[in-house]
Amino acid sequence: MNLQYQLTKFLPFLRWGRNMDRRSVRADVMAGLVGAAIVLPQGVAFAAIAGMPPEYGLYTSMVPAVIAALFGSSWHLVSGPTTAASVIMFASLSGLAAPGSEEYVALAITLAFMVGALQLIMGMLRLGALVNFISHSVVVGFTAGAACLIAAKQGEQFLGIDIPDGIHLLNTIEFLWLNLEQLHPLVMLVAMITLLTGILTQRHLGGISMIAALLVGGLAAALFNLAFGEQTSGIQMVGALPQQLPPLSMPQFTLETFRQLSPLALAMTLFALTEAVSIARSISLKSGQPIAGSQEFIGQGLSNIVGSFFSSYVATGSFNRSGANYDAGARTPMAAALAGVLLVVLVLLVAPLTAFLPKAAVAGLLFLVAWRLINFKQIRKILRSDKNEAVILGVVFFGTVFFSIEFAILAGVILSLMIFLRKTSRPRLSPRVPDPESANRKFIYGHSHPECPQLKILRLDDSLYFGSVAHVGELLRRYREHYPQQKHLLLLTKGIAQVDVAGAELLVTEARERRTVGGDLYMYRLRDTASKVFDRGGYHEEIGDANIFDTKAEAIPTIFERLDKDICATCENRIFLECKPREKKVKKKKAKKAK
Repeated sequence: MNLQYQLTKFLPFLRWGRNMDRRSVRADVMAGLVGAAIVLPQGVAFAAIAGMPPEYGLYTSMVPAVIAALFGSSWHLVSGPTTAASVIMFASLSGLAAPGSEEYVALAITLAFMVGALQLIMGMLRLGALVNFISHSVVVGFTAGAACLIAAKQGEQFLGIDIPDGIHLLNTIEFLWLNLEQLHPLVMLVAMITLLTGILTQRHLGGISMIAALLVGGLAAALFNLAFGEQTSGIQMVGALPQQLPPLSMPQFTLETFRQLSPLALAMTLFALTEAVSIARSISLKSGQPIAGSQEFIGQGLSNIVGSFFSSYVATGSFNRSGANYDAGARTPMAAALAGVLLVVLVLLVAPLTAFLPKAAVAGLLFLVAWRLINFKQIRKILRSDKNEAVILGVVFFGTVFFSIEFAILAGVILSLMIFLRKTSRPRLSPRVPDPESANRKFIYGHSHPECPQLKILRLDDSLYFGSVAHVGELLRRYREHYPQQKHLLLLTKGIAQVDVAGAELLVTEARERRTVGGDLYMYRLRDTASKVFDRGGYHEEIGDANIFDTKAEAIPTIFERLDKDICATCENRIFLECKPREKKVKKKKAKKAK
């Protein structure tokens, strides 16, 4: 049993493979056919975004899709080239080599190997939670910036204007504006027809609308060439794709190449994993199938490592194809694997037909992809709801547009962590008092209610760790100075998620400070996680076991007995239930004196 569990743990396909039947196989074959048909135009388009020859977009949709399906945890995730991965790669590698050149392709294949190796290592180390450090605002900002880069890059093919290689986004826009007289009207018309067809057919055809748009755009181009001639129209074709299986390739295992690509590999690894795991989890909400983040890392890593030896650049989870795969009725990962296999058959059959596919039609399709990438609804929500998240969004967006994508992603992650650490380093310390309207006197916010003149009650929320002790220590000092008569302090610790050694030392110091002036420190409802630190470090003894309480019924009477009864005799607040009997005794004494 243990051996079987270990095998299914490292070979997930053994788990779902034994549950397949005739009905599930039939459903997976149909879903695989839909997936292969969808990825055919997408692969060509993504390769254009990535600066790769068009066939490499299809190669990346073959082998990586099969490996990721067999070794990942999601039953519906489909891996392959994506807009985000293609944009990141193009924006970064285009500065190292000319897009489409042999050197550029070699770097892209090496990058796929490096990303896959990092993903596999992270999966083996069970670091699946790391993707949570890429916040939603980082993703939204990046995709919006990526959309601008896609549109600018495709402006050349959309308008039929030759743009110099390697110029920046703003320079590209400026060049297009200054050279509008070079525009080819028929080229732009083909691109517009493709774009409008994609928009109009999206609602009714879904993922197939991309194929319909390319067919209509190709037909329009053929008619224009027939009517005006290719020389006059200026419409260029993608050209026939090679009718072959993905050729073998070899990453460049040199220190110089690794040094050049390391920052990009790290940024792409984080973003590709975030994309894949996020898509898998979003679909799992519909399917009910649990997702293992670390196993998904392993599947993605193996798919990129193996793919790098079969002419593939970086692959990750595709939202469009994964959603279409689920909607088409896929039952197991076999559907995603079949999509990769059936794509090989489709390429062998229809590769020559891409000779009639206009570059302007691909550009029009990519304009539509770019527009859909910008989530205007989410951007408005972020800008309205959270100032910090809005700053992260802006930094990532402008970093993507004006600097580099790997810089933008890493800057967004670092900024998110800084804001998170700033929040956790300033936990809230707020006064509490017993509620006079409540029978059991539950604790409520205390600023607008009378307090005990000898006992300060404070609630501490969030973690008490090395990053927050300075802030909390300063707050405690202020309370001691501003309320010197309240020598005793009851700390409500239910809201403390974690305590480290520095936090425990702070509480011990506070207890000593209180004792020097005749008071003490008490803690109520200390969590188990914090209590373990106190037990192991001996802090229970330093604060005093008698000063740590599990119930309010135990805490208040014990502390009340330690208060100065002379002060209690003249106190008019009477906020504790224990104050009532003493109040009656005081009235009796006054009555006797009056007699």
